Amino acid sequence: MPILNVTLSSALDVAQSTRIAATLTRLTKQLLLKDETLTSVAISHVAPAHWFIGATALAQLEKTTFLLNILVTDETNTASQKAAYIAAVFAAMAEELGDLHEVSYIHIHDARAAAWGYGGLTQQYRAVRKTLG
Repeated sequence: MPILNVTLSSALDVAQSTRIAATLTRLTKQLLLKDETLTSVAISHVAPAHWFIGATALAQLEKTTFLLNILVTDETNTASQKAAYIAAVFAAMAEELGDLHEVSYIHIHDARAAAWGYGGLTQQYRAVRKTLG
């Protein structure tokens, strides 16, 4: 049940957003073993003139970039799974966005099970309920 917040250095493009959401959902299922029916993706955009790397605007650098913050339950993925996910997401975003700046970030946030959830229930409660049947 991850939530993915993606910020792109591009203009609003529904077709592109749809492709990115599908790709990220697929990679999250394949590499982090998350349920795709519980995966949420929110995409926002920042104009390249307003995104800076090293105090230089992306528009001036003639590059693209992105930021992906993904929230998952702590201790549900190994370091190897996370590394594979970060590599695959970077490659997929480079393919989608074109001339991708190396300074494009992917942050996997490990949240304590008692500290987050959905549908009004924490992940910890869901795990205990599942164990008890």
